[in-house]
Amino acid sequence: MSGVSSDSNASATDLPAGKLERLRSILHEAGSVCIGYSGGVDSVFLATFAVETLGPACVLAVTGLSAAVPKIQREVARACARERGIPHVEIETDELQDANYTANPVNRCFFCKNELWGQLTVLARSRGLAALVDGANADDAHDHRPGAIAAARHGVRSPLLEAGLTKAEIRTASRAMGLPTWDQPASPCLSSRLPYGVAVTPERLRQIEEAETFLRRAGFREFRVRHHGDAARIEVAPAEVTRALMLAEQIAAALRAMGFGRVLLDVDGYRRGSLNEGIRPVTIGTAP
Repeated sequence: MSGVSSDSNASATDLPAGKLERLRSILHEAGSVCIGYSGGVDSVFLATFAVETLGPACVLAVTGLSAAVPKIQREVARACARERGIPHVEIETDELQDANYTANPVNRCFFCKNELWGQLTVLARSRGLAALVDGANADDAHDHRPGAIAAARHGVRSPLLEAGLTKAEIRTASRAMGLPTWDQPASPCLSSRLPYGVAVTPERLRQIEEAETFLRRAGFREFRVRHHGDAARIEVAPAEVTRALMLAEQIAAALRAMGFGRVLLDVDGYRRGSLNEGIRPVTIGTAP
């Protein structure tokens, strides 16, 4: 695998070699790929590995842009594509025009991904690319993923999942390849900060992004600003809760200036998928 020795702290024995070979075989089997490319850990790794395996002429990474996509994520996607020679295009998606999406039901992601993959199907066909692929990994098979239903309906493959690669293994391989995203925190769409049933609006998405930008600039690394109508509920990594309490006055003032009436700190700290707690997982093969 090209680039494996680029990070001296990640030895070849740390890499899931058998799974990487399986991934290489899956990509060769596909022949050419159009990748749903968010700029996250998984999609950057997959796009980089695909270019190394198939060559740039057989790869196209596509980023969907809307008010729900954090600006920082767009910047990461662009920078990684530029630095790694990944053919990359951006398209505007219209999920915010879909009342099914903006109503924010528990299967909201289905409507978003259905819009994205519908556009990518047309784009891939026009570019002569044989397969649509996403960055879902083996851990995602156990999560609440209505978006996977939309992907399956459009014939999207998940090479990382098929190869059995976990998030931890993808991070290890990414570090060995020298990818800057290897330790990047997860950054799903901004709509995921809204509790189900709270309507998705451009104004609420803007408030969330402004609040999270403030926390990032304040030095917090892993966090979410959950939008509860008039209130912002902040989750930071458990190790940073004490620091958040020390900065509570400044944080509250900043977020109130953004339009929040109340600012709450969740003392349990950040945990992935907190809005999905108590929801029966929706995965491939389950009706949306």
